[in-house]
Amino acid sequence: MTKLDNARTQFRGWLLLFAALCATIAGGRASAQDSAAATGVEGKALVYDVVSIKPNKSGSGRTSISVNNDSYSAENISMKQMLSNAYDVKEYLISGLTGWANSARFDVNAKIVGMDADALKKLTDKQRQAMLQQLLTDRFQLKVHTQTEVLPIYEMVVAKGGAKITAVEPAGPDPDADKSKEFKGMGRGSMRVNNTVLTAHDVALESLANSLSVRLSRTVVDKTGLKGNFDLSLTWSPDDGSAAASDSSAPSLFTALQEQLGLRLQPAKGPVSTLAVDHVELPTEN
Repeated sequence: MTKLDNARTQFRGWLLLFAALCATIAGGRASAQDSAAATGVEGKALVYDVVSIKPNKSGSGRTSISVNNDSYSAENISMKQMLSNAYDVKEYLISGLTGWANSARFDVNAKIVGMDADALKKLTDKQRQAMLQQLLTDRFQLKVHTQTEVLPIYEMVVAKGGAKITAVEPAGPDPDADKSKEFKGMGRGSMRVNNTVLTAHDVALESLANSLSVRLSRTVVDKTGLKGNFDLSLTWSPDDGSAAASDSSAPSLFTALQEQLGLRLQPAKGPVSTLAVDHVELPTEN
């Protein structure tokens, strides 16, 4: 082989190497573009594309909230209720709302558009909360911060004489035929609270503590040490001084808890995470 042939062969080798390198770069760019597109879709899932907020001046005390795969709608909702939904914090642990922000009510409709139906189904509760947080930031110019405070709490413990609750088998079918009358029609992990009657099927005692926290406007911490899930039934009298309260033969909530479930609430103090509102503005109606 001549020197010229060697040069030609070497040149062809360099050309092949260069072509391969170009293909690799082009492929990398395509992958990056595909990745960017996917990121864009995921990013879009974290905001509501269309939002309508109008004041509600009905004077009604009733609030309705509906969360679907592609939308969030609320009628006659307060700022505190929206904050509770968005930040997963109980209303009594929210501070800093004054004036209109403490009394105004709104009708809110928010919708995601242009997103695949399967992707919508996969959105988690945390992602939906983040979307509502962004809505409040964009439309109400909301600024908040969380802080931990030592506050009065209740510790839920087993009363003297032991707990009076029914454990539920952790696995297997859940037929209505095997349930007592009060639990029929209730799925596993469900709880109903109707005024002063609480019924729960196959729930952990932490769920009972959370429900009592809302009722008492004070954090209730489960200190029973009882593991597993239980069926619960609790009836108590109203504590609002109404005629219904005076006519009721049912005991107070504290007494009912001890007599009917064998649990009691003892006052204590403990760290509680709270949400403080630093800034909020009345949104423009649309």
